[in-house]
Amino acid sequence: MRFVESELPGVFLIEPEPHVDERGMFMRTWCAREFAEHGIAMTVRQCSVSVNHRRGTLRGMHYQAPPHAEARLVRCTAGAIFDVIVDLRPVSKSYCQWAGVELTQENRKMAFVPEGCAHGFLTLVDNVEVFYQMSEFYSAENARGVRWNDPGFSIKWPGEVAVISERDRNYPDFHR
Repeated sequence: MRFVESELPGVFLIEPEPHVDERGMFMRTWCAREFAEHGIAMTVRQCSVSVNHRRGTLRGMHYQAPPHAEARLVRCTAGAIFDVIVDLRPVSKSYCQWAGVELTQENRKMAFVPEGCAHGFLTLVDNVEVFYQMSEFYSAENARGVRWNDPGFSIKWPGEVAVISERDRNYPDFHR
């Protein structure tokens, strides 16, 4: 795997290295040793799949507060998304900055979201599936979010939002 660190410290774009032969393709998407070599000591505690029927579906921006803060490894297994990470770590040099990357079934890239960062995505096509590996069990009482269009972040989404949950639409403005 190839690890490319983004402008946000600890946020990586991970590019699996496919091995192709007459049978098809094989690629590793998780190796604790390779992740540790890049400073990522994540234990996978839970995996989830998000299925999204319509282009323009926005999910996010979500995170979990301590003591259940979680890291995430995100991969688009069908379709295409614009994946966004917002740095909410007050001690980070990139506090309140965001990074975005296109994840598709074709490019097979993954985004690593460290603890203390909010995560969300916008579907770019119909019928999208996203696979998550998380370092912590889901904790409803620690679930938090920031609004996708909060002017304090000025995220540049590549399309219109057509479908969004009431919860995600109504997060209050984030105060530094």
